[in-house]
This record gives sequence, C-alpha cells and structure tokens, in this order.
Amino acid sequence: MSNYRKKFVVNPGSKIRLKHFDPDYHGKHESHKSALPEIQENLKKMDELQYRMYAENKHSLLIVLQGLDAAGKDGVVRHVLTGLNPSGCVSTNFKEPTKVEVAHDFLWRVHPHVPAKGSIAIFNRSHYEDVLVVRVHGLAPEKVWSKRYDQINDFERLIVTENNTTILKFFLHISKDEQLSRFKKRLDDPERQWKISDSDYKEREYWDDYIKTFEDVLTKTSTEQAPWFIIPSNHKWFRDLAISQIIVRQMDDMNMQLPKSTVNLAEIRREYHQAKDGENAHRRKKR
Repeated sequence: MSNYRKKFVVNPGSKIRLKHFDPDYHGKHESHKSALPEIQENLKKMDELQYRMYAENKHSLLIVLQGLDAAGKDGVVRHVLTGLNPSGCVSTNFKEPTKVEVAHDFLWRVHPHVPAKGSIAIFNRSHYEDVLVVRVHGLAPEKVWSKRYDQINDFERLIVTENNTTILKFFLHISKDEQLSRFKKRLDDPERQWKISDSDYKEREYWDDYIKTFEDVLTKTSTEQAPWFIIPSNHKWFRDLAISQIIVRQMDDMNMQLPKSTVNLAEIRREYHQAKDGENAHRRKKR
C-alpha cells in the first residue's frame, strides 16, 4: 500500500513549484469502485480513532483545507469527514472578514475555533486566506502580508506545543481545465447551481497569481509541527483516499488509549444487579 503521507508531504525547506506535481495522479487505482473498499476502511478507522481521542481527552486535531475554487474542499468535508461524531468535531469556513474582525489582528477570528483537547476542528478555508486572497487582490500592502508567514508559523507552533494539537494542512491541487469542467457541471446540475458565484470566472483571471501565491505558502509554512500535503485532486475519489489515509496514519501515531474507569466497577456491578433484581420483583408483583 502506498504511503501517501510520505509521498505528498511538503518537506520543510522545500522550494515548491506546482507544475512539478501532477493533479491527475491516482496511484494504483483506476476508478472510484476500485478505491472504495480502501476509502471505507479508512473512514471506519477514523471513526474508531476519534472515539479514542474524545475519550482520552489529551490530543486534538486541526485539519486545514485550502485550494482554488472548485478544488473540492466541501467535498472532503462531505465525503471524508462527515462520518465523524459531531459531538467532537466542528467545521469552520472562514469567509470575508467582518468589520469587527478587520479591526483586530488577522488571527483574532481564528483562535477561538482551534480544537480543544479531545476534539477535531476542520478549517474549510482558513487563516491562510490572509496571505492568499489578501495578497492576490492587494487588500493589504506587502509589508503587512509578508510578515504573516512567520506569524502563522508561530501561531501553529503555539497550539501544537501548548494544547497537544496535531495539524494537517491539505492543498487540493487541480488543473485549470478540471476547474472549468467542474464549473460546467455546476451550470448543468440544478443541485449544484447554488455554488455558482459571480466571481468564479473573474477569479480564473488570477489563476497564475494564485498558483504563485500558493507556492510561496507551501514553501514558507510547511513545518515539522504543521506540514502541508499537496493532494492530487482532479479525481475526487483519489483525493478522498489520500486524505483519509493520511489522517488515519497520523491519528494512529498518537497512540491514544481508552482511559480506565474511575469508579469501583465491582460496586457498580453490584448496584446494577440489585436494580435488575428489583425490576424483576416489581414485574412479578404486577402479574
């Protein structure tokens, strides 16, 4: 079995050029049908590992999803992460900041959403918008956004070291042709038309700028404590396979254990049998 965690990780210090990464890659599998048993097994393991995380209450996991429009961020949440128990998992979508948020530092709106111990947080778009959209559209001067790479690294280091959080960051890599194909499917499918935005085709004009900006993000902010993974995403099913495998392997490495009971089990068993005997006696009396 291929180790996608090793294959797709951006090693710290690497100089990334996305033209060297094939968004059409799909490994040994040729179809969704072929990959489905492996995906399903990963989702089953993920559910089991989340249960341990919630019970142990020592670790937390932050999953960051970034990519160009139609790269599949919502699809990952829907197909890979919706199987998680919602009592221990929250998904947050960081859109255009409000006036209140703009009045604070750019990480102010992010920190309340990082995961507490025992839980998983999903960022569908994230704090990285402040070095992506902000840079491409000139919403802040270079002297401002250029400092944010180090500030983001410091922020991520903080939550890793102070709250035992594991961070996995996924860049969903699609081709420009694949993006256009997905835009067409949205037009043709009434159930997807709600996703159509006035900015879809305007943003395509900035494709090269976004690619360059993502390359800088991947180069400057993939660290030992918070690595980036470049996920080939032209094939949605392979995207789901790779991401689910990486999450499972990372969670498995946490070596989480179910905590031992804090009560006197022998006494609780005695109380249970006493209650059971009482119920049985009550039923016999009613007859």
